[in-house]
Amino acid sequence: MFDLDKWQEIYSTIRKNKLRTFLTGFSVAWGIFMLIILLGSGNGLENGVKSQFGGGAVNGIWITNGMTGMDYKGLKTGRQIRFTNDDYKVMKSTLTGPDHMSARMFLGNNLTSYKDQYGSFFISPCHPDYGYIKTINLLQGRFLNNIDITEFRKASVIGEKVKLALFRGKDTVALGKYININGALFKVVGVFRDFSRNDDEQKRIYIPITTAQRVFSGSNFVNQISFTTGSADPDEVDKMVEKSKSILANRHTFDPKDERAINVWNKSEDVRKFTSLFRGIRLFIWIIGIGTIVAGIVGVSNIMMIVVKERTKEIGIRKALGASPSSIISLIMQEAIVITGFAGYIGLVLGVGVLELVRTYMPSTEFFKDPEADFSIAISATVLLIFAGAIAGFVPAMKAAKVRPVEALRDE
Repeated sequence: MFDLDKWQEIYSTIRKNKLRTFLTGFSVAWGIFMLIILLGSGNGLENGVKSQFGGGAVNGIWITNGMTGMDYKGLKTGRQIRFTNDDYKVMKSTLTGPDHMSARMFLGNNLTSYKDQYGSFFISPCHPDYGYIKTINLLQGRFLNNIDITEFRKASVIGEKVKLALFRGKDTVALGKYININGALFKVVGVFRDFSRNDDEQKRIYIPITTAQRVFSGSNFVNQISFTTGSADPDEVDKMVEKSKSILANRHTFDPKDERAINVWNKSEDVRKFTSLFRGIRLFIWIIGIGTIVAGIVGVSNIMMIVVKERTKEIGIRKALGASPSSIISLIMQEAIVITGFAGYIGLVLGVGVLELVRTYMPSTEFFKDPEADFSIAISATVLLIFAGAIAGFVPAMKAAKVRPVEALRDE
């Protein structure tokens, strides 16, 4: 039940001791402020590091051909491993678990032009699933489809930087136009933006892998096979990787343990490592922040002990007039909660405000981006404030409840 008299008394006590209340609350506000700043900064660091993963699904696996580094079954070191279309087909039909799979060729930079505009851009032949694996963000048009593959269409999906370089000042619309890639005309069917760490990703051109093999290489070789692992757990992902190595090792006769024969980038493994790292960083931040808050709680508790000492006679009179111990405990604990709660809320607001200012006006760096304290942190801090106030007032409140009226009335 709401007791107006009790709240008026708490307000009167705080007003009479403004400086003491301010100094007491400042330690709590500072603790919450530092906790919010540290957690927000940790999020900024995590966001920056995650952005360095580059484009692509977080559950993506890329397998690139290499050169053997071990002798195996009478075959010497230094053999070039070259994937083919058959490797892709076998992987697609044999490997269970992947939800998207694509082979890819590395044609490197090729002279590309539209009318009198020229540029050198990286040509990346692939299957349609690569749009999902690389998490391509289409600005216009579409990505490659299965009809482009089966009918050997000369279709192209160009990066935003390619569009700006080739169509500036002439045609603002690139869709439907034909660009010349190393002597062959390809129709632009889509324009994409890649949010990876490298501007070069925006200067890529994706074309059907079947068309590239027919027009540029005249062979069935591919350089990379990639796939996404769907909702598989870490153990299942590791099994997919080992199965992939085994399939390719059997087909190309190299030791599955030879790390130089094929290069495997398991992005989900990198994500797991960094997730574990930042989980530890967050735990460390919470320990430091809570330690700072505990120091503030001790200060509040000491002040409340002084308050109880100063009001011993008053408490004795209350008890002599019939006040219950629970009402005395409630009065002292509520006062402690009010001080810690109000001061902590100010620290919380200031911390969030500083983070917003930093986020708005400080330019993002390579490893620090968008520092913020999310809603869950605010809720956690609020619960922590209430709990801290209760702890700060509990010991003094229990001491007040044990005051004997006769002894209190003798107190000078």
